[in-house]
Amino acid sequence: MAGVVPGVHGYEIAHVTLYRVHQRVAKTFRQGRAFLAGDAAHINNPLGGMGMNGGIHDAINLTERLATVWNDGLPESELDRYDLQRRLATLESIQTQTIQNKRNLETASDEFRQDMKEIMADRERSRDYLLKVSMIASLRRAAELG
Repeated sequence: MAGVVPGVHGYEIAHVTLYRVHQRVAKTFRQGRAFLAGDAAHINNPLGGMGMNGGIHDAINLTERLATVWNDGLPESELDRYDLQRRLATLESIQTQTIQNKRNLETASDEFRQDMKEIMADRERSRDYLLKVSMIASLRRAAELG
């Protein structure tokens, strides 16, 4: 703690919990009338908040689809798009980014710092980077899938 906040000392650590970093994605997010979302559908390391954000994206996508089937009479096959869009977004975006976040922290390399400086210096690269880490790009990708 003293390494993070200088001058802090004499504190007691009341509890320690070890977290095993692992990543998994379910084979399907839909089986008939049952759906998986959030941590039930995909688990990833907590670096960057991608798991929570991904779960929110899952919930929004699924509830919109359920509402259109229920209220607008769209065919039940509309619900298959949830599985297609969210599972692919998880594999392409969430898993990829959290693995990279972990690597970046583990190495804390000069190369990573230099990459970030170069990204910050280039308006277009900064925009692309922010769209990616905010998961906005994954929403656009999902829309491409129909």
